[in-house]
Amino acid sequence: MSTMNDLGEEETQKSKSLVSLEDNTLQNDEEEKRALSDIPQIPQIPKVKAKPAPKPKKPPEIPIFERKNWLIHLHYVKKEYDVCKSLIKEQLTETGGMCEYAVYVQALILRQEGRIQESLELFQTCSLLNPNNADNLKQVARSLFLLARHKAAIDVYNEAAKISERDWEVVHNQGICYLYLKEYEKAKECLKQAIAFARHDLSYIMLAKIYLMEGDINQAIEVYKRAVEFSPENPDILSTMGLLYMQVGQFQKAFEHLGNALTYNPTHTKAILAAGSMMQNHGDFDVGLTKYRIAAQETPESAPLWNNIGMCFFGKKKFVAAISCLKRANYLAPFDWKILYNLGLVHLTMQQYASGFHFLSAAINLRPKYGHLFMLLAVALTHLEDPDNAKQAYEQAMNLDSRDLSIPLNYAVFLYNQGERKTAAKQYAIYEHRLKQAREKNPKAIDPELLEVGTKLGPALQVGESLVWKKEQQMAAPAEQNTRQSPPAEATGPSVPPPSATFQEPRPLKQSAPLAPIRGPSVENNNSSDVKSEENVAEVVPKSGLSGVDDLPSPPTETPAMNIIDDAPEPPSHDPEEKDQPRIPKREVLPPL
Repeated sequence: MSTMNDLGEEETQKSKSLVSLEDNTLQNDEEEKRALSDIPQIPQIPKVKAKPAPKPKKPPEIPIFERKNWLIHLHYVKKEYDVCKSLIKEQLTETGGMCEYAVYVQALILRQEGRIQESLELFQTCSLLNPNNADNLKQVARSLFLLARHKAAIDVYNEAAKISERDWEVVHNQGICYLYLKEYEKAKECLKQAIAFARHDLSYIMLAKIYLMEGDINQAIEVYKRAVEFSPENPDILSTMGLLYMQVGQFQKAFEHLGNALTYNPTHTKAILAAGSMMQNHGDFDVGLTKYRIAAQETPESAPLWNNIGMCFFGKKKFVAAISCLKRANYLAPFDWKILYNLGLVHLTMQQYASGFHFLSAAINLRPKYGHLFMLLAVALTHLEDPDNAKQAYEQAMNLDSRDLSIPLNYAVFLYNQGERKTAAKQYAIYEHRLKQAREKNPKAIDPELLEVGTKLGPALQVGESLVWKKEQQMAAPAEQNTRQSPPAEATGPSVPPPSATFQEPRPLKQSAPLAPIRGPSVENNNSSDVKSEENVAEVVPKSGLSGVDDLPSPPTETPAMNIIDDAPEPPSHDPEEKDQPRIPKREVLPPL
Protein backbone atom coordinates (compact mmCIF):
# COMPACT_ATOMS: atom_id res chain seq x y z
CA MET A 1 0.00 0.00 0.00
CA SER A 2 2.85 2.27 0.77
CA THR A 3 4.40 1.74 -2.66
CA MET A 4 1.14 2.60 -4.28
CA ASN A 5 0.97 5.84 -2.42
CA ASP A 6 4.54 6.69 -3.34
CA LEU A 7 3.81 6.19 -7.03
CA GLY A 8 0.77 8.35 -6.83
CA GLU A 9 2.71 11.18 -5.19
CA GLU A 10 5.39 11.04 -7.89
CA GLU A 11 2.80 11.28 -10.61
CA THR A 12 1.16 14.25 -8.96
CA GLN A 13 4.52 15.99 -8.65
CA LYS A 14 5.29 15.32 -12.35
CA SER A 15 1.92 16.67 -13.38
CA LYS A 16 2.51 19.80 -11.32
CA SER A 17 5.96 20.31 -12.90
CA LEU A 18 4.47 19.93 -16.37
CA VAL A 19 1.76 22.45 -15.55
CA SER A 20 4.40 24.89 -14.30
CA LEU A 21 6.44 24.40 -17.51
CA GLU A 22 3.41 25.07 -19.62
CA ASP A 23 2.70 28.19 -17.64
CA ASN A 24 6.27 29.37 -18.15
CA THR A 25 6.15 28.74 -21.91
CA LEU A 26 2.86 30.58 -22.09
CA GLN A 27 4.39 33.50 -20.26
CA ASN A 28 7.40 33.46 -22.56
CA ASP A 29 5.16 33.36 -25.62
CA GLU A 30 3.17 36.27 -24.35
CA GLU A 31 6.35 38.24 -23.69
CA GLU A 32 7.62 37.49 -27.21
CA LYS A 33 4.32 38.55 -28.69
CA ARG A 34 4.47 41.78 -26.75
CA ALA A 35 8.03 42.41 -27.94
CA LEU A 36 7.10 41.67 -31.56
CA SER A 37 4.07 43.89 -31.33
CA ASP A 38 6.33 46.80 -30.39
CA ILE A 39 8.44 46.32 -33.68
CA PRO A 40 6.81 47.97 -36.78
CA GLN A 41 5.86 45.28 -39.22
CA ILE A 42 6.46 45.53 -43.07
CA PRO A 43 3.25 45.28 -45.03
CA GLN A 44 3.05 42.13 -47.06
CA ILE A 45 2.86 42.35 -50.88
CA PRO A 46 -0.18 40.67 -52.20
CA LYS A 47 0.53 37.81 -54.53
CA VAL A 48 -0.54 38.33 -58.11
CA LYS A 49 -1.28 35.40 -60.22
CA ALA A 50 0.70 35.30 -63.53
CA LYS A 51 -1.35 35.57 -66.67
CA PRO A 52 -1.12 32.59 -68.95
CA ALA A 53 1.13 33.10 -72.05
CA PRO A 54 -0.85 33.96 -75.15
CA LYS A 55 -1.05 31.32 -77.79
CA PRO A 56 1.02 31.98 -80.97
CA LYS A 57 -0.99 33.60 -83.71
CA LYS A 58 -0.75 32.84 -87.41
CA PRO A 59 1.72 35.03 -89.40
CA PRO A 60 0.07 37.94 -91.15
CA GLU A 61 -0.79 37.24 -94.71
CA ILE A 62 1.02 39.30 -97.36
CA PRO A 63 -1.34 41.54 -99.32
CA ILE A 64 -2.15 40.24 -102.73
CA PHE A 65 -0.44 43.26 -104.35
CA GLU A 66 2.98 42.43 -102.88
CA ARG A 67 2.84 38.66 -102.65
CA LYS A 68 5.35 37.86 -105.44
CA ASN A 69 7.64 40.88 -105.16
CA TRP A 70 10.45 38.86 -103.60
CA LEU A 71 10.36 36.34 -106.42
CA ILE A 72 10.30 39.05 -109.08
CA HIS A 73 13.30 40.73 -107.46
CA LEU A 74 15.19 37.44 -107.25
CA HIS A 75 14.84 36.73 -110.97
CA TYR A 76 15.58 40.34 -111.90
CA VAL A 77 18.92 40.46 -110.09
CA LYS A 78 19.80 37.12 -111.72
CA LYS A 79 19.01 38.75 -115.10
CA GLU A 80 16.45 36.07 -115.85
CA TYR A 81 14.25 38.54 -117.63
CA ASP A 82 11.98 36.08 -119.41
CA VAL A 83 10.93 34.41 -116.14
CA CYS A 84 10.66 37.83 -114.54
CA LYS A 85 8.32 39.04 -117.28
CA SER A 86 6.03 36.04 -116.88
CA LEU A 87 5.82 36.58 -113.11
CA ILE A 88 5.12 40.28 -113.61
CA LYS A 89 2.34 39.44 -116.04
CA GLU A 90 0.72 37.04 -113.55
CA GLN A 91 1.05 39.54 -110.71
CA LEU A 92 -0.47 42.38 -112.71
CA THR A 93 -3.31 40.12 -113.81
CA GLU A 94 -4.10 39.19 -110.21
CA THR A 95 -3.91 42.76 -108.93
CA GLY A 96 -5.51 44.48 -111.88
CA GLY A 97 -2.33 46.45 -112.65
CA MET A 98 -2.10 47.94 -109.15
CA CYS A 99 1.22 46.34 -108.08
CA GLU A 100 3.74 49.17 -107.99
CA TYR A 101 6.87 47.03 -107.75
CA ALA A 102 5.89 44.80 -110.68
CA VAL A 103 5.30 47.83 -112.89
CA TYR A 104 8.61 49.36 -111.71
CA VAL A 105 10.66 46.26 -112.57
CA GLN A 106 8.91 45.89 -115.92
CA ALA A 107 9.89 49.48 -116.76
CA LEU A 108 13.52 48.76 -115.84
CA ILE A 109 13.56 45.73 -118.14
CA LEU A 110 12.08 47.73 -121.01
CA ARG A 111 14.72 50.42 -120.54
CA GLN A 112 17.50 47.85 -120.73
CA GLU A 113 15.97 46.54 -123.94
CA GLY A 114 16.12 50.04 -125.41
CA ARG A 115 12.39 50.75 -125.31
CA ILE A 116 12.78 54.06 -123.51
CA GLN A 117 9.40 55.56 -124.35
CA GLU A 118 7.49 52.53 -123.06
CA SER A 119 9.57 52.49 -119.89
CA LEU A 120 8.79 56.19 -119.38
CA GLU A 121 5.07 55.47 -119.52
CA LEU A 122 5.39 52.70 -116.95
CA PHE A 123 7.45 54.86 -114.60
CA GLN A 124 4.79 57.53 -114.86
CA THR A 125 2.25 54.87 -113.88
CA CYS A 126 4.36 54.07 -110.81
CA SER A 127 4.41 57.74 -109.85
CA LEU A 128 0.61 57.79 -110.09
CA LEU A 129 0.30 54.70 -107.91
CA ASN A 130 2.65 56.18 -105.28
CA PRO A 131 3.11 59.94 -105.78
CA ASN A 132 5.13 60.31 -102.55
CA ASN A 133 7.95 58.03 -103.71
CA ALA A 134 10.92 60.09 -104.93
CA ASP A 135 12.51 57.06 -106.64
CA ASN A 136 9.64 56.91 -109.13
CA LEU A 137 10.17 60.55 -110.06
CA LYS A 138 13.91 59.98 -110.42
CA GLN A 139 13.29 57.18 -112.88
CA VAL A 140 10.84 59.31 -114.84
CA ALA A 141 13.45 62.07 -115.05
CA ARG A 142 16.11 59.64 -116.14
CA SER A 143 13.92 58.30 -118.94
CA LEU A 144 13.31 61.87 -120.09
CA PHE A 145 17.06 62.44 -120.02
CA LEU A 146 17.67 59.40 -122.20
CA LEU A 147 15.10 60.76 -124.64
CA ALA A 148 17.12 64.02 -124.77
CA ARG A 149 14.29 65.97 -123.11
CA HIS A 150 16.61 67.69 -120.68
CA LYS A 151 14.40 70.60 -119.68
CA ALA A 152 11.52 68.27 -118.82
CA ALA A 153 13.96 66.08 -116.85
CA ILE A 154 15.08 69.12 -114.83
CA ASP A 155 11.45 69.94 -113.96
CA VAL A 156 10.84 66.39 -112.74
CA TYR A 157 14.06 66.46 -110.70
CA ASN A 158 12.81 69.66 -109.07
CA GLU A 159 9.63 67.83 -108.03
CA ALA A 160 11.72 64.96 -106.66
CA ALA A 161 13.84 67.45 -104.69
CA LYS A 162 10.71 68.67 -102.88
CA ILE A 163 10.04 65.13 -101.65
CA SER A 164 13.66 64.11 -100.95
CA GLU A 165 15.64 67.04 -99.57
CA ARG A 166 19.45 67.22 -99.75
CA ASP A 167 19.52 64.32 -102.18
CA TRP A 168 22.91 64.08 -103.88
CA GLU A 169 21.57 62.05 -106.78
CA VAL A 170 18.89 64.58 -107.70
CA VAL A 171 21.22 67.60 -107.66
CA HIS A 172 23.99 65.76 -109.51
CA ASN A 173 21.68 64.67 -112.30
CA GLN A 174 20.33 68.19 -112.60
CA GLY A 175 23.90 69.33 -113.19
CA ILE A 176 24.32 66.75 -115.95
CA CYS A 177 21.13 67.97 -117.63
CA TYR A 178 22.36 71.57 -117.52
CA LEU A 179 25.64 70.37 -118.97
CA TYR A 180 23.85 68.97 -122.01
CA LEU A 181 21.93 72.21 -122.34
CA LYS A 182 25.33 74.00 -122.33
CA GLU A 183 24.35 76.08 -119.33
CA TYR A 184 27.71 75.59 -117.70
CA GLU A 185 27.28 78.02 -114.82
CA LYS A 186 24.12 76.30 -113.57
CA ALA A 187 25.76 72.91 -114.13
CA LYS A 188 28.76 73.91 -112.00
CA GLU A 189 26.48 75.27 -109.31
CA CYS A 190 24.49 72.03 -109.13
CA LEU A 191 27.60 69.85 -109.06
CA LYS A 192 29.17 71.94 -106.31
CA GLN A 193 25.96 71.61 -104.33
CA ALA A 194 25.98 67.85 -104.89
CA ILE A 195 29.54 67.68 -103.54
CA ALA A 196 28.41 69.67 -100.51
CA PHE A 197 25.60 67.17 -99.87
CA ALA A 198 27.75 64.07 -100.36
CA ARG A 199 31.24 63.75 -101.81
CA HIS A 200 31.40 61.38 -104.77
CA ASP A 201 34.11 60.76 -107.35
CA LEU A 202 31.64 61.19 -110.18
CA SER A 203 30.66 64.72 -109.18
CA TYR A 204 34.32 65.79 -109.08
CA ILE A 205 34.96 64.23 -112.49
CA MET A 206 31.99 65.91 -114.15
CA LEU A 207 32.83 69.28 -112.59
CA ALA A 208 36.39 68.99 -113.91
CA LYS A 209 35.02 68.13 -117.36
CA ILE A 210 33.05 71.36 -117.42
CA TYR A 211 36.19 73.36 -116.64
CA LEU A 212 38.03 71.49 -119.40
CA MET A 213 35.24 72.27 -121.85
CA GLU A 214 35.62 75.93 -120.92
CA GLY A 215 39.39 75.68 -121.46
CA ASP A 216 40.31 76.25 -117.81
CA ILE A 217 42.84 73.45 -117.30
CA ASN A 218 44.26 74.88 -114.07
CA GLN A 219 40.86 74.94 -112.40
CA ALA A 220 40.21 71.39 -113.60
CA ILE A 221 43.47 70.31 -111.99
CA GLU A 222 42.36 71.91 -108.71
CA VAL A 223 39.10 69.95 -108.82
CA TYR A 224 41.01 66.73 -109.44
CA LYS A 225 43.28 67.55 -106.49
CA ARG A 226 40.24 67.64 -104.21
CA ALA A 227 39.05 64.40 -105.78
CA VAL A 228 42.41 62.78 -105.01
CA GLU A 229 42.16 63.94 -101.41
CA PHE A 230 38.76 62.28 -101.13
CA SER A 231 39.69 59.13 -103.07
CA PRO A 232 43.50 58.77 -103.09
CA GLU A 233 43.46 55.20 -104.41
CA ASN A 234 41.36 55.77 -107.52
CA PRO A 235 43.61 54.97 -110.52
CA ASP A 236 41.24 56.64 -113.00
CA ILE A 237 41.47 59.99 -111.24
CA LEU A 238 45.23 59.69 -110.76
CA SER A 239 45.85 58.82 -114.42
CA THR A 240 43.59 61.64 -115.65
CA MET A 241 45.40 64.08 -113.41
CA GLY A 242 48.70 62.83 -114.81
CA LEU A 243 47.45 63.53 -118.35
CA LEU A 244 46.43 67.04 -117.38
CA TYR A 245 49.87 67.72 -115.92
CA MET A 246 51.37 66.44 -119.17
CA GLN A 247 49.19 68.87 -121.04
CA VAL A 248 50.44 71.87 -119.08
CA GLY A 249 54.04 70.70 -119.37
CA GLN A 250 54.60 69.60 -115.76
CA PHE A 251 56.02 66.20 -116.65
CA GLN A 252 57.49 65.48 -113.22
CA LYS A 253 54.11 65.74 -111.49
CA ALA A 254 52.53 63.84 -114.34
CA PHE A 255 54.97 60.99 -113.89
CA GLU A 256 54.33 60.92 -110.12
CA HIS A 257 50.57 60.63 -110.52
CA LEU A 258 50.85 58.01 -113.24
CA GLY A 259 53.25 56.06 -111.01
CA ASN A 260 50.76 56.23 -108.13
CA ALA A 261 48.00 54.96 -110.41
CA LEU A 262 50.15 52.01 -111.48
CA THR A 263 51.01 51.34 -107.83
CA TYR A 264 47.37 50.82 -106.94
CA ASN A 265 46.57 49.00 -110.21
CA PRO A 266 49.60 47.71 -112.16
CA THR A 267 47.40 46.68 -115.10
CA HIS A 268 45.52 49.97 -115.45
CA THR A 269 45.53 50.47 -119.20
CA LYS A 270 45.03 54.23 -119.21
CA ALA A 271 47.97 54.83 -116.90
CA ILE A 272 50.18 52.38 -118.82
CA LEU A 273 49.45 54.12 -122.12
CA ALA A 274 50.13 57.53 -120.62
CA ALA A 275 53.41 56.42 -119.05
CA GLY A 276 54.45 54.70 -122.27
CA SER A 277 53.66 57.80 -124.28
CA MET A 278 55.88 59.86 -121.95
CA MET A 279 58.74 57.44 -122.56
CA GLN A 280 58.05 57.57 -126.26
CA ASN A 281 57.86 61.34 -126.07
CA HIS A 282 61.45 61.50 -124.87
CA GLY A 283 62.79 59.01 -127.39
CA ASP A 284 62.85 55.93 -125.11
CA PHE A 285 61.10 53.74 -127.65
CA ASP A 286 62.24 50.44 -126.16
CA VAL A 287 60.93 51.38 -122.71
CA GLY A 288 57.69 52.54 -124.30
CA LEU A 289 57.29 49.24 -126.11
CA THR A 290 57.83 47.41 -122.81
CA LYS A 291 54.97 49.37 -121.26
CA TYR A 292 52.75 48.75 -124.26
CA ARG A 293 53.43 45.02 -124.07
CA ILE A 294 51.82 44.98 -120.61
CA ALA A 295 48.83 46.96 -121.86
CA ALA A 296 48.42 44.65 -124.85
CA GLN A 297 47.73 41.74 -122.51
CA GLU A 298 44.83 43.64 -120.93
CA THR A 299 43.35 45.39 -123.98
CA PRO A 300 44.59 43.71 -127.17
CA GLU A 301 41.89 45.43 -129.23
CA SER A 302 42.82 49.00 -128.28
CA ALA A 303 43.30 51.26 -131.30
CA PRO A 304 45.36 53.93 -129.43
CA LEU A 305 47.63 51.19 -128.14
CA TRP A 306 48.46 49.89 -131.61
CA ASN A 307 48.83 53.44 -132.90
CA ASN A 308 51.45 54.20 -130.24
CA ILE A 309 53.21 50.89 -130.89
CA GLY A 310 53.35 51.78 -134.56
CA MET A 311 54.85 55.18 -133.84
CA CYS A 312 57.47 53.56 -131.59
CA PHE A 313 58.54 51.43 -134.55
CA PHE A 314 58.46 54.56 -136.68
CA GLY A 315 60.84 56.27 -134.27
CA LYS A 316 63.14 53.25 -134.52
CA LYS A 317 62.97 53.55 -138.35
CA LYS A 318 61.20 50.22 -138.70
CA PHE A 319 58.70 51.55 -141.20
CA VAL A 320 57.15 48.26 -142.34
CA ALA A 321 56.37 47.27 -138.75
CA ALA A 322 55.03 50.76 -138.12
CA ILE A 323 52.64 50.53 -141.07
CA SER A 324 51.46 47.08 -139.95
CA CYS A 325 50.61 48.31 -136.46
CA LEU A 326 48.96 51.46 -137.78
CA LYS A 327 46.89 49.43 -140.23
CA ARG A 328 45.67 47.29 -137.34
CA ALA A 329 44.81 50.43 -135.37
CA ASN A 330 42.96 51.77 -138.40
CA TYR A 331 41.02 48.49 -138.65
CA LEU A 332 39.98 48.82 -135.00
CA ALA A 333 39.11 52.54 -135.28
CA PRO A 334 38.49 53.44 -138.94
CA PHE A 335 37.17 56.93 -138.10
CA ASP A 336 40.08 58.07 -135.95
CA TRP A 337 41.71 60.89 -137.89
CA LYS A 338 44.98 60.73 -135.92
CA ILE A 339 45.69 57.18 -137.04
CA LEU A 340 45.09 58.26 -140.64
CA TYR A 341 47.38 61.25 -140.04
CA ASN A 342 50.16 58.98 -138.82
CA LEU A 343 49.65 56.57 -141.73
CA GLY A 344 49.96 59.44 -144.17
CA LEU A 345 53.11 60.68 -142.44
CA VAL A 346 54.77 57.24 -142.49
CA HIS A 347 53.97 56.79 -146.17
CA LEU A 348 55.40 60.20 -146.95
CA THR A 349 58.56 59.27 -145.05
CA MET A 350 58.84 56.13 -147.17
CA GLN A 351 58.27 58.26 -150.31
CA GLN A 352 55.01 56.46 -151.06
CA TYR A 353 53.21 59.66 -151.93
CA ALA A 354 50.06 58.26 -153.49
CA SER A 355 49.33 56.18 -150.39
CA GLY A 356 50.16 59.16 -148.18
CA PHE A 357 47.72 61.30 -150.15
CA HIS A 358 45.03 58.65 -149.73
CA PHE A 359 45.27 58.55 -145.93
CA LEU A 360 45.67 62.31 -145.57
CA SER A 361 42.55 62.90 -147.66
CA ALA A 362 40.60 60.53 -145.43
CA ALA A 363 41.91 62.34 -142.33
CA ILE A 364 40.85 65.71 -143.76
CA ASN A 365 37.32 64.42 -144.32
CA LEU A 366 37.17 63.56 -140.61
CA ARG A 367 39.01 66.65 -139.33
CA PRO A 368 38.53 69.42 -141.91
CA LYS A 369 39.75 72.24 -139.64
CA TYR A 370 43.23 70.97 -138.78
CA GLY A 371 45.87 72.99 -140.57
CA HIS A 372 48.69 70.43 -140.40
CA LEU A 373 46.70 67.98 -142.48
CA PHE A 374 46.38 70.46 -145.32
CA MET A 375 50.08 71.29 -145.08
CA LEU A 376 51.01 67.61 -145.35
CA LEU A 377 48.58 67.26 -148.22
CA ALA A 378 50.22 70.20 -149.94
CA VAL A 379 53.62 68.54 -149.54
CA ALA A 380 52.19 65.39 -151.11
CA LEU A 381 50.66 67.32 -154.01
CA THR A 382 53.97 69.09 -154.57
CA HIS A 383 55.81 65.82 -155.04
CA LEU A 384 53.02 64.50 -157.23
CA GLU A 385 53.57 67.52 -159.51
CA ASP A 386 50.23 69.19 -158.88
CA PRO A 387 51.31 72.72 -157.85
CA ASP A 388 47.90 74.34 -158.31
CA ASN A 389 46.17 72.10 -155.79
CA ALA A 390 49.23 72.23 -153.53
CA LYS A 391 48.98 76.02 -153.43
CA GLN A 392 45.29 75.85 -152.53
CA ALA A 393 46.08 73.36 -149.77
CA TYR A 394 48.75 75.70 -148.36
CA GLU A 395 46.29 78.60 -148.42
CA GLN A 396 43.76 76.49 -146.55
CA ALA A 397 46.37 75.53 -143.96
CA MET A 398 47.31 79.21 -143.48
CA ASN A 399 43.67 80.14 -142.93
CA LEU A 400 43.10 77.36 -140.39
CA ASP A 401 46.28 77.78 -138.29
CA SER A 402 47.54 81.25 -137.42
CA ARG A 403 50.29 80.23 -134.96
CA ASP A 404 52.23 77.29 -136.40
CA LEU A 405 55.72 78.07 -137.71
CA SER A 406 56.12 75.20 -140.15
CA ILE A 407 53.15 76.11 -142.37
CA PRO A 408 54.36 79.54 -143.63
CA LEU A 409 57.92 78.24 -143.81
CA ASN A 410 56.94 75.27 -146.01
CA TYR A 411 54.71 77.52 -148.05
CA ALA A 412 57.64 79.88 -148.61
CA VAL A 413 59.83 76.94 -149.71
CA PHE A 414 57.12 75.82 -152.13
CA LEU A 415 56.72 79.30 -153.64
CA TYR A 416 60.48 79.72 -153.92
CA ASN A 417 60.73 76.44 -155.84
CA GLN A 418 57.91 77.62 -158.11
CA GLY A 419 59.76 80.84 -158.86
CA GLU A 420 57.34 83.15 -156.98
CA ARG A 421 59.94 84.84 -154.86
CA LYS A 422 57.94 87.94 -154.01
CA THR A 423 55.09 85.87 -152.56
CA ALA A 424 57.60 83.56 -150.92
CA ALA A 425 59.19 86.57 -149.20
CA LYS A 426 55.78 87.56 -147.80
CA GLN A 427 55.24 84.07 -146.38
CA TYR A 428 58.72 84.15 -144.94
CA ALA A 429 57.88 87.44 -143.22
CA ILE A 430 54.81 85.79 -141.70
CA TYR A 431 57.08 82.99 -140.49
CA GLU A 432 59.36 85.58 -138.85
CA HIS A 433 56.43 87.27 -137.16
CA ARG A 434 55.21 83.97 -135.72
CA LEU A 435 58.75 83.07 -134.71
CA LYS A 436 59.03 86.30 -132.75
CA GLN A 437 55.79 85.55 -130.91
CA ALA A 438 56.93 82.01 -130.17
CA ARG A 439 60.24 83.26 -128.74
CA GLU A 440 58.37 85.57 -126.39
CA LYS A 441 56.17 82.76 -125.07
CA ASN A 442 58.45 79.72 -124.90
CA PRO A 443 61.76 79.86 -126.76
CA LYS A 444 62.71 76.32 -125.70
CA ALA A 445 59.72 74.85 -127.52
CA ILE A 446 60.91 76.05 -130.93
CA ASP A 447 62.19 73.32 -133.19
CA PRO A 448 65.87 74.10 -133.93
CA GLU A 449 65.48 72.56 -137.37
CA LEU A 450 62.89 75.20 -138.22
CA LEU A 451 65.47 77.85 -137.37
CA GLU A 452 68.05 76.09 -139.53
CA VAL A 453 65.77 75.92 -142.56
CA GLY A 454 64.72 79.53 -142.00
CA THR A 455 68.29 80.79 -141.92
CA LYS A 456 69.00 78.97 -145.19
CA LEU A 457 65.86 80.21 -146.91
CA GLY A 458 66.26 83.87 -145.92
CA PRO A 459 69.44 84.58 -147.92
CA ALA A 460 68.12 82.52 -150.83
CA LEU A 461 65.06 84.75 -151.09
CA GLN A 462 67.25 87.88 -151.17
CA VAL A 463 69.48 86.80 -154.05
CA GLY A 464 67.26 87.80 -156.94
CA GLU A 465 66.01 91.01 -155.36
CA SER A 466 69.28 92.23 -153.81
CA LEU A 467 69.77 95.08 -156.27
CA VAL A 468 66.28 96.47 -155.77
CA TRP A 469 66.46 96.18 -151.98
CA LYS A 470 69.91 97.73 -151.97
CA LYS A 471 68.60 100.88 -153.56
CA GLU A 472 65.69 101.10 -151.15
CA GLN A 473 67.29 100.29 -147.83
CA GLN A 474 71.07 99.88 -147.91
CA MET A 475 74.14 99.89 -150.14
CA ALA A 476 75.63 96.66 -148.82
CA ALA A 477 77.16 94.25 -151.30
CA PRO A 478 75.00 91.33 -152.50
CA ALA A 479 77.67 88.92 -151.38
CA GLU A 480 77.33 90.08 -147.76
CA GLN A 481 73.56 89.59 -147.91
CA ASN A 482 73.95 86.05 -149.26
CA THR A 483 76.43 85.04 -146.58
CA ARG A 484 74.33 86.22 -143.62
CA GLN A 485 72.67 83.35 -141.77
CA SER A 486 70.31 85.35 -139.54
CA PRO A 487 66.64 85.83 -140.49
CA PRO A 488 65.90 88.90 -142.64
CA ALA A 489 64.00 90.56 -139.81
CA GLU A 490 67.19 90.71 -137.74
CA ALA A 491 69.64 91.33 -140.59
CA THR A 492 70.73 94.71 -141.97
CA GLY A 493 69.16 93.80 -145.29
CA PRO A 494 65.57 94.50 -146.19
CA SER A 495 62.65 92.51 -144.87
CA VAL A 496 59.28 92.21 -146.49
CA PRO A 497 56.43 93.24 -144.17
CA PRO A 498 53.69 90.63 -143.98
CA PRO A 499 50.33 91.57 -145.45
CA SER A 500 47.67 92.41 -142.90
CA ALA A 501 45.28 89.79 -144.21
CA THR A 502 47.59 86.97 -143.19
CA PHE A 503 47.24 87.81 -139.49
CA GLN A 504 43.47 87.59 -139.30
CA GLU A 505 41.74 84.79 -137.45
CA PRO A 506 41.68 81.54 -139.42
CA ARG A 507 38.60 81.09 -141.55
CA PRO A 508 37.57 77.95 -143.44
CA LEU A 509 37.36 78.05 -147.20
CA LYS A 510 33.97 77.68 -148.79
CA GLN A 511 35.20 74.86 -150.95
CA SER A 512 38.29 72.80 -150.38
CA ALA A 513 40.67 72.23 -153.23
CA PRO A 514 40.78 68.89 -155.02
CA LEU A 515 43.46 66.74 -153.51
CA ALA A 516 46.11 64.58 -155.11
CA PRO A 517 49.33 62.75 -153.99
CA ILE A 518 53.13 63.76 -153.70
CA ARG A 519 56.71 63.05 -152.64
CA GLY A 520 58.12 62.64 -149.20
CA PRO A 521 59.36 64.83 -146.40
CA SER A 522 62.75 66.34 -146.24
CA VAL A 523 63.46 67.72 -142.79
CA GLU A 524 62.92 65.40 -139.83
CA ASN A 525 64.88 64.37 -136.77
CA ASN A 526 64.50 62.53 -133.50
CA ASN A 527 65.64 65.09 -130.95
CA SER A 528 63.86 64.73 -127.66
CA SER A 529 63.95 68.52 -127.24
CA ASP A 530 61.50 68.88 -130.12
CA VAL A 531 58.76 67.05 -128.28
CA LYS A 532 55.70 69.14 -127.60
CA SER A 533 51.97 68.78 -127.09
CA GLU A 534 49.31 69.57 -129.64
CA GLU A 535 45.78 70.81 -129.01
CA ASN A 536 43.43 68.75 -126.73
CA VAL A 537 41.13 65.77 -127.89
CA ALA A 538 37.80 64.20 -126.13
CA GLU A 539 38.03 62.03 -124.11
CA VAL A 540 38.42 61.37 -122.10
CA VAL A 541 35.47 61.78 -121.58
CA PRO A 542 35.69 59.82 -120.06
CA LYS A 543 32.08 57.86 -120.47
CA SER A 544 30.72 58.47 -117.36
CA GLY A 545 27.64 58.21 -115.97
CA LEU A 546 25.90 58.11 -112.71
CA SER A 547 27.47 54.96 -111.39
CA GLY A 548 25.11 52.86 -109.40
CA VAL A 549 22.61 55.68 -109.29
CA ASP A 550 21.75 56.71 -112.81
CA ASP A 551 23.78 55.41 -115.72
CA LEU A 552 23.50 58.68 -117.59
CA PRO A 553 25.91 58.87 -120.52
CA SER A 554 28.58 61.50 -120.41
CA PRO A 555 27.99 64.59 -122.59
CA PRO A 556 29.12 64.29 -126.21
CA THR A 557 32.00 66.71 -125.96
CA GLU A 558 35.70 66.60 -126.62
CA THR A 559 37.52 66.21 -123.35
CA PRO A 560 41.15 67.24 -123.21
CA ALA A 561 43.70 64.52 -123.69
CA MET A 562 47.30 64.40 -124.73
CA ASN A 563 48.53 64.47 -128.31
CA ILE A 564 52.15 63.49 -127.99
CA ILE A 565 54.41 64.39 -130.88
CA ASP A 566 57.78 63.07 -131.88
CA ASP A 567 59.99 63.90 -134.79
CA ALA A 568 60.12 61.58 -137.75
CA PRO A 569 63.50 60.42 -139.08
CA GLU A 570 64.80 62.12 -142.16
CA PRO A 571 64.19 60.07 -145.34
CA PRO A 572 66.79 59.80 -148.08
CA SER A 573 66.63 63.04 -150.06
CA HIS A 574 67.13 63.08 -153.84
CA ASP A 575 67.44 66.86 -154.04
CA PRO A 576 70.97 68.16 -153.42
CA GLU A 577 69.60 71.42 -152.05
CA GLU A 578 68.07 70.61 -148.70
CA LYS A 579 66.69 74.12 -148.34
CA ASP A 580 64.33 73.56 -151.28
CA GLN A 581 62.57 70.66 -149.63
CA PRO A 582 59.30 71.30 -147.77
CA ARG A 583 59.35 70.41 -144.11
CA ILE A 584 57.12 67.63 -142.78
CA PRO A 585 55.76 68.32 -139.28
CA LYS A 586 56.21 66.02 -136.34
CA ARG A 587 54.08 62.95 -136.08
CA GLU A 588 51.37 62.52 -133.52
CA VAL A 589 50.94 59.83 -130.91
CA LEU A 590 47.40 59.16 -129.80
CA PRO A 591 46.53 59.77 -126.16
CA PRO A 592 45.38 56.86 -124.04
CA LEU A 593 41.65 56.41 -123.87
